[in-house]
Amino acid sequence: MKTLNDFNFESKKALIRVDFNVPLNENFEVSDATRIISAKPTIIKILEDGGSCILMSHLGRPKGVEDKYSLKHIVSTIEDVLGVEVKFVENCVGSKAEEAAANLKPGEILLLENLRFHAEETAGDKAFAEQLSKLGDIYVNDAFGTAHRAHASTTIIAQFFTDHKCFGNLLAQEIESIRKVMETGEKPVLAVLGGAKVSSKITIIENILDKVDHLIIGGGMTYTFVKAQGGSVGDSICEDDKMELALEILKQAKAKNVQIHLPVDVIAANDFANDAETKIVDVDVIPDGWQGLDCGPKSKAIFHDVVMQCKTILWNGPLGVFEMENFAGGTIALGNSIAEATKNGAFSLVGGGDSVAAVKQFGFEKKVSYVSTGGGAMLESLEGKTLPGIAAILE
Repeated sequence: MKTLNDFNFESKKALIRVDFNVPLNENFEVSDATRIISAKPTIIKILEDGGSCILMSHLGRPKGVEDKYSLKHIVSTIEDVLGVEVKFVENCVGSKAEEAAANLKPGEILLLENLRFHAEETAGDKAFAEQLSKLGDIYVNDAFGTAHRAHASTTIIAQFFTDHKCFGNLLAQEIESIRKVMETGEKPVLAVLGGAKVSSKITIIENILDKVDHLIIGGGMTYTFVKAQGGSVGDSICEDDKMELALEILKQAKAKNVQIHLPVDVIAANDFANDAETKIVDVDVIPDGWQGLDCGPKSKAIFHDVVMQCKTILWNGPLGVFEMENFAGGTIALGNSIAEATKNGAFSLVGGGDSVAAVKQFGFEKKVSYVSTGGGAMLESLEGKTLPGIAAILE
């Protein structure tokens, strides 16, 4: 696996695929710069070598050229994060882009305009990828968030850099973190899967049963498993058509000696609202008209004990409706348990949109080993799929 450390970038132009698809407020200001901050180590390493950086990214899902999706809006934030002036060019291919790249001096940074202003980017067009490739000497992919897409700038472009391509620091870290959980992690290995639906996690569950010792299932998925085993779940979210599958998963887990842990009690509410009336009930006797929106105190204690005995931990998905304060307790308790285990030497990886949002919201970012920057890419990695953006560098 080639990384930045395999190259000296002195007097070289590094063409870097970053993931600067950041949220903007109504004034086109960056409201969360996490993805830019995550790319900083790669960019600084290249500049310190004496190289220059040409940054390419997408922003949003524009239909042709749309000013609100222009990367010019994020230039000042990139400058603030990096502490270096950033030049900007109003296209990513063509004479203007080529001239700007040719004039770039060592120590300088150039940001190209939104790749997705060209339909050829998402189409994985070879000629477009070749045009991009002419801008730099070494191709660096540091965009884990788009590594599962076979787009021109993430995958196709790599074929034009036979020996001069590598992973950036961020992407290398993502690959290594997933490998720790799926292949090389110290046992016992625990996966915590939350979220609303079993259907969205089937392939992950099936793929990780061979790799984990413990599996905590929480969130809305709980109720499909509970009902499948004959429990009453009231008005809780439940996929009746997935109950047979839930029983099959339990059977497979038993055969593979994987211990599955489901909540034993829940905080039930008589409405899907933060100010609803609540009561703590056993998970399999939720009354009609009530729905489970968070795990209860007994479940928190059981989950804590499981977390504390594990050395490698994957967390994907919240344990309750954490967006509502009254149903965030289970997710916060899990975060505290994982933080404590991490402090005691466990390796913990958090990935997937909602769990990442929860980790940020409740201040666990610095208390776990690694927080993944890619939602879809992370999920596909856990499903055992080969991501085209990663495969293209390894070829």
